[in-house]
Amino acid sequence: MNGLRFALHCLILGIVVSNASAAEEFRAGAATADITPQKWPVPMVGSFSERLATHAWDPLNARALVLDNGSTRLGFVVVDSCYCPRELFDEAKRRAAEICGMPADHILASATHTHTAPASRDRREVAADPGYVEHVTRGIVSALHQATSNLAPAEFGWGRCEVPEEINNRRWHLKPGRMSMNPFGGIDDQVKMNPPRGPTVLDRPAGPVDPEVMFLSVRTPEGRPIALLANYSLHYVGNIPGGGVSADYFGEFARQIEQRLFPEGQQDALAPFVGIMSNGTSGDINNIQFMNPRPRKKPFEQVRHVASLVADRVHEAMPKVKYQSSVALAMAQTELTLKVRKPSAEQVAQAKEFLAESDEKKLPPRAKPYAKWTLVLDEHKGTEELVLQAVRIGDVGITSIPCEVLVEIGLRIKASSPLKPTFTIELANGHYGYLPDPQQHRLGGYETWLGTNILEIEASEKIELELAKLLDQVAAP
Repeated sequence: MNGLRFALHCLILGIVVSNASAAEEFRAGAATADITPQKWPVPMVGSFSERLATHAWDPLNARALVLDNGSTRLGFVVVDSCYCPRELFDEAKRRAAEICGMPADHILASATHTHTAPASRDRREVAADPGYVEHVTRGIVSALHQATSNLAPAEFGWGRCEVPEEINNRRWHLKPGRMSMNPFGGIDDQVKMNPPRGPTVLDRPAGPVDPEVMFLSVRTPEGRPIALLANYSLHYVGNIPGGGVSADYFGEFARQIEQRLFPEGQQDALAPFVGIMSNGTSGDINNIQFMNPRPRKKPFEQVRHVASLVADRVHEAMPKVKYQSSVALAMAQTELTLKVRKPSAEQVAQAKEFLAESDEKKLPPRAKPYAKWTLVLDEHKGTEELVLQAVRIGDVGITSIPCEVLVEIGLRIKASSPLKPTFTIELANGHYGYLPDPQQHRLGGYETWLGTNILEIEASEKIELELAKLLDQVAAP
């Protein structure tokens, strides 16, 4: 098609494509904003019971990276939170768009999934503090604004390494007769999440892992690092003492990679380096050694070990990175409407019976939380609108999904993408529970239970199809 038709085509699709010419200056800027609570105590998420934090073990941050090639400007922000609802991200992006010179649909915002962070929305028995929600929103805007203000001539490169030692699929087939009762009173699940350890109980994992760590690196033309955005398909690590918030290994990686790049602490006070760890497709991946359990470590010991190992591997891979000062940038976004799973009449009746029972010892484990979710879903409007994105930076592809995504979905997206390499950032632009594919749905288990999982069973297939279209759009010359 001619240039005018191509421009109109891109406008209709809601994308901006730019193949940076040598005359266009590539710039990058990065910044961090503190989103640690300012008032205590605060309720934390990531548990079935209330947990209050009275202090911070380490800071919580929103870390931003902005890229500009003269024609297109893109923003990324990663937030130290278990998850953030679409409404929070939408409002932050709306405000940022007004002051950062880029439309809201050119911003990819995601949460890390630390389980020791305050609530950003009402969930289970935890109510979010509106003041803290506003604090996070302002932090996202501040990080993006400062990153935009820090834009300076830059070079872009990417690299990869593998850290297979610290990831395990947490869904397991068990030996005959070992399956326990689920919250609905059934023992028909074929797999169990986080089962008892050891070969006497375990048969085989129900899915693969993805050991790859992808990272994007931007530096000044003189070679000084500006920012590094990494992606690893590992849930949080945990083993963090009660009573305090923490960014888990995501925040520790940011500190560790900075220490390796600036061993003398010689940072630029006006434009300091920003390390960022985003969460890959890790809905069924964690750090537990199931077949050969390791001795329990001291608090924070495993967090620091994982972050240090990943930082070491990334640092070792960085000398191989090839940088360029002319960088194509593109971003495409769509909104996908998906059905929400609805309970049957029998499930609704059972949920009401469970909630009416005063003696919880007579009920299956965690029966009441799931009974409440069953009734909530029964009253749900019936659909959810998910924001999906595809990004191109040079030859690199990035997709975003607003769920806790099981790893095989991410592996398929990598394999089928026209951009090599490609990786997925999960918990981006919202949170809609776990995302298993239909095969994993048939196996059952925590990630598929009604309440933990709310989207239609075919949701992953529809999401993968839409992302394939978006990747084709941004990959087009």
